[in-house]
Amino acid sequence: MTVFSEIYGTYFRITAKILEKNIINEKEIRDIILENGFRDTILFLEKKLIPQKNGDWGFLKKIGNEKFQRKTKNPPVKILTKLQKSWLKAKLSDPKIRLFLDDETIFRLNDRLADVSPLYSRENFLFTDMYNDGDNFGDEKYRENFRKILSAVKNHEFTDICFVSGKGTKIKNRFLPLKLEYSRKNNKFRVYCYALKNGEISDSGIIGMGKIQTVSNTGIIYDKRIDMKEYFLSRRCREPVTVCVTPQRNGVERFLTEFSSYEKNTAPDPETGGCIVKIYYDRQDENELLVQLLGFGPVIEIVSPPYFRQLAADKVKKQYNMIKDISGV
Repeated sequence: MTVFSEIYGTYFRITAKILEKNIINEKEIRDIILENGFRDTILFLEKKLIPQKNGDWGFLKKIGNEKFQRKTKNPPVKILTKLQKSWLKAKLSDPKIRLFLDDETIFRLNDRLADVSPLYSRENFLFTDMYNDGDNFGDEKYRENFRKILSAVKNHEFTDICFVSGKGTKIKNRFLPLKLEYSRKNNKFRVYCYALKNGEISDSGIIGMGKIQTVSNTGIIYDKRIDMKEYFLSRRCREPVTVCVTPQRNGVERFLTEFSSYEKNTAPDPETGGCIVKIYYDRQDENELLVQLLGFGPVIEIVSPPYFRQLAADKVKKQYNMIKDISGV
């Protein structure tokens, strides 16, 4: 068989990562394979990379003490295909990319890709289910705050953040940012974090990036293990929302696609031919979940809990009265 069947296939990427190090040991090779390969990759690839009497690919040579050295003088060169360059040129027109790359890097990339046509343009897309009040990704202060928080997430660093709450209250506190998340529907970023009280981690919370006024990195690192599963469990609703989804208008498939990011249990409903879904959600996302559910109209029925069902009824009634007042009916 050939060593690599396609450019940057799984074996190619694993081998390139291993050859990035001039000196490497057997454990490091095994860890790279386990982290980047498929479940059974370790059974085949390890024997091809570690020098054997015969049958290995010949990229490494043993230098004693269970260590190996690459035979090539330099690490593998990363080559971009024409399609990859075209995709990258298109991504440079997305304002969100400036959150991750500085102006000098973007300028150099545009210069290197000057003769490349973008794979697509933003005008090719029409978003019909996205709010119009998304974050201002081009704002210099927003970009500065985003990069400071991104750095804090990567380094597990305590950070002083000043922001305005949904009720208009100005809050300043020390936080431990855990995760940055982008909402396509809202076109906004938000920060999952722990708040500190008397120098100890206390409440969990979510801060919208657009609400943040100032960010100050403290240089203080949290050196304990962070369990994101425990974090999300602490914020999960006490009782899931139970929804009956009917098969009309391809309702089941559309519903499961729309709510693919939520934790849920699904069971078939023999009476309607659809399904019954229990959705678990972050308590702070309750209103957003409600709006998403109401978007499916008569295709679904919110069964429980009673208070959430009442919230849906009140919102529909409010919308009906607004339409009635506008139309004069």
